[in-house]
Amino acid sequence: MTALRPERESGAAYGESFTDSYGAAGDQGTSYGQQPYEGSGALGEWHGGENYVTQAQAAEAHGGAGYGGEGYGAGGYRTEGYAAQGYGDEVPSAAQEPYTERYIPPADDETVALRVAEPPPSRESISPSAASSAASVTGTPTGGRAARRKAAKRRHGRHGGTRPAAEAAETDSESSGAPLSRMEARRQARARKPSAATVASRAIGEVFITTGVLMLLFVSYQLWWTNVRAHAQADKEASSLQDDWANGKRNPGTFEPGQGFAILRIPKLDVVVPIAEGISNKKVLDRGMVGHYGEGKLKTAMPDAKTGNFGLAGHRNTHGEPFRYINRLAPGDAIVVETQDKYYVYKMASILPVTSPSNVSVLEPVPPGSGFTGPGRYITLTTCTPEFTSKYRMIVWGKMVEERPRSKGKPDALVS
Repeated sequence: MTALRPERESGAAYGESFTDSYGAAGDQGTSYGQQPYEGSGALGEWHGGENYVTQAQAAEAHGGAGYGGEGYGAGGYRTEGYAAQGYGDEVPSAAQEPYTERYIPPADDETVALRVAEPPPSRESISPSAASSAASVTGTPTGGRAARRKAAKRRHGRHGGTRPAAEAAETDSESSGAPLSRMEARRQARARKPSAATVASRAIGEVFITTGVLMLLFVSYQLWWTNVRAHAQADKEASSLQDDWANGKRNPGTFEPGQGFAILRIPKLDVVVPIAEGISNKKVLDRGMVGHYGEGKLKTAMPDAKTGNFGLAGHRNTHGEPFRYINRLAPGDAIVVETQDKYYVYKMASILPVTSPSNVSVLEPVPPGSGFTGPGRYITLTTCTPEFTSKYRMIVWGKMVEERPRSKGKPDALVS
């Protein structure tokens, strides 16, 4: 059919070609140049549109034999196709349709049985915009070797590994939208379901995380919140005790367990803490106060006794930690006990860094290892060691050097 191109301007030749193309007798005396197609209607509106190609291009697109296929005439033109377009059963004449252009309907994969695949266009004929659109649709890079390598890395990872077969099949089936068989659906469901080992490892991990969070909260409570609460309780007890002294509501004598009766002051450590009767954790020590050994076998003397050992206990860490830094005391440092009517001033004498919790001899009237050689008025401070443990005890001893009535004002140890 490519021989029809030179005879385009010849009317007689058109009649012959028209007869051969349609397989019927045409108007051989009519020239296409004399009766050009000017019709309106369906084909008239399509004339010049992007769905028209030349007859030679149509022949090349369909294997060189016209349109080909069932239902086409001897010239390769399907007559019922024109009927569907509104022309009836008659074959269009030259006055109705130009012979050089034919409309090619869009290919329908569901109705066309066989097709001759068109050869792929050459790289030179593809414009950059068309290449980029083709690459975005097909996912295949159209650039050079470097572009193809980058695309392969994006699809399969850095080392170009391929996907597992099960994953590839599942992805392809999901992307195609085809319904899965029951067996395939069950297989995919089993693949998505975590194994028993995975479930167990997740449960153990959650337990560890929960335990870690609880431990963190407990440590925060012990090291921070207990100090805040104990300091508030100790300050409140000290203020209440001083108010009662000022109002004359408390008298020296025997005190009930947990009842405050004096204030301990250590100027070097900036310690001001109430002294309560007893060494109960709940009633005394955990409330930020210092406890007096005044019960049972551990009963010690009061500060106003003529001779004896005034024993005190306090936390070194947490719950106000009043004895946190008593290991920093040096011989000669002042330790003052303030009561309702007097100040008792002691000077630090010696320290026992570590001893057993059962070593109660440190509370005796003349404690061994303290350096004291005879009866006197002594003070003993006991606390836990090392820090943040209660495995051992630390002992600090002092000797009274001054007893000063409150009416005479504060002692020099508190003024300086």
